[in-house]
Amino acid sequence: MGPRLLFLAAALSIVLPAQSSLTPGTALDVQGKGAEARAFFQKAIDSAASPAAKAEAERAMAMSWAFESNCAKTVEYEQMVIDYWATQEASQPGNAFYQEGEMANEGARVCIDSGDLDVAAKWYRKGHDLGLREPGISEDRKALWEYRLEHADARIAARRGNRAEAEEHVAAARAALEKMTASRIQQQNFMPYLTGYVALYLGDYNTALADLLKAQKDPFTECLLGQTYEKLGQNDKAMEQYRLAAAASGHNPPAAYGIPFAKKKLGGR
Repeated sequence: MGPRLLFLAAALSIVLPAQSSLTPGTALDVQGKGAEARAFFQKAIDSAASPAAKAEAERAMAMSWAFESNCAKTVEYEQMVIDYWATQEASQPGNAFYQEGEMANEGARVCIDSGDLDVAAKWYRKGHDLGLREPGISEDRKALWEYRLEHADARIAARRGNRAEAEEHVAAARAALEKMTASRIQQQNFMPYLTGYVALYLGDYNTALADLLKAQKDPFTECLLGQTYEKLGQNDKAMEQYRLAAAASGHNPPAAYGIPFAKKKLGGR
């Protein structure tokens, strides 16, 4: 795993397992062999040696469906992972509720990227509410969940073409960011992605370009940059971004959207 992906994983608090028994399946998804990948993950689910291992395989299955932009199947499997973490609430309450919220947000991210905006909004709210159930939750953690929800709502509003609502949610996300202490340094890296995303979907391509160039790079933001360059008539630069995205190897929402999208844009080049 390269430095870029390690940083992204830390910033998003997403657990990305090291080379594991699931790695062959993830490689199949990256290669566009989804049916084979899911057969592999199903075997891993069926033969899991522990509930935790089964949940890990179910999460991998969720991401496999994400590579095909299948919101419904993704959240179906994310719910299974949430159900596992619900069994851990008594023994590790400081982690279980947080992970439940993370899994809901992960599914929501796939749904917004696949265009299922109503489902995305529902699952982002679910993630927010699950996360806030953490016993003795800190003010920093509360602000983090507010930030993530406002960040998501801004993107959804922009996708719907609602400029005023999107701008309100961007402002609310900034306000939540200012309330953070321990999480602020990590989360502020996601503001240029937010403002660039909103600007792109609202048709302000120069602002989108300026902000997305500041954003943390992953296959998703590279595709956003590619689309922005296309809108600005800079097709060579767009293809450069798509080549970067297509060469990625992650098994997470940015990769699940970016790799297939970029490969389609490149048309096999």
